[in-house]
Amino acid sequence: MSESTSFEKIKLILSDVDGVLTDGGISFDNNGIESKKFHIKDGLGIKMWQRAGFQFGILTARTSHIVKVRSAELGIDIVRQGFEAKLPTAENLAKAMNLGLDEICYIGDDLTDLPVIRSVGLGVAVSDAAPELLGTADLVTEKAGGHGAVRELIEQILRSTGRWDDLVQQYYSN
Repeated sequence: MSESTSFEKIKLILSDVDGVLTDGGISFDNNGIESKKFHIKDGLGIKMWQRAGFQFGILTARTSHIVKVRSAELGIDIVRQGFEAKLPTAENLAKAMNLGLDEICYIGDDLTDLPVIRSVGLGVAVSDAAPELLGTADLVTEKAGGHGAVRELIEQILRSTGRWDDLVQQYYSN
């Protein structure tokens, strides 16, 4: 598989949350309120992906209010929570968006992500993913989940397709 060829086709990135956009830790306070820690560089990477004209979505097995909050903050409209069987959800999204699975990139970290990673155009595992994903993914990030892996992926796609420099240029003019 040629990286540039597969990168050129990608129109949508779907991401797991726990272990990808977070380090996988889940905290609860004394009132049972859940919290998660997201990496700020992933957020800017997602915004740059969107500015380049592409879509970003969340596909997670768990359901969490904080995911809704973070998604809204980043302008992510595609949020699917509570789907342990992720491949049918990804297939339905592709159909609804008139995309082929080969136009989708999915980034995950654990076994529930394996069917999607094996089926999309670009399957990505974070560096600390389950061994089964590391052996199957088209690409493995250098960064671990929750430590900028999504930003790393987005930057790699945008650089390889010649879009990164134009997006960065806006920060020089501010």
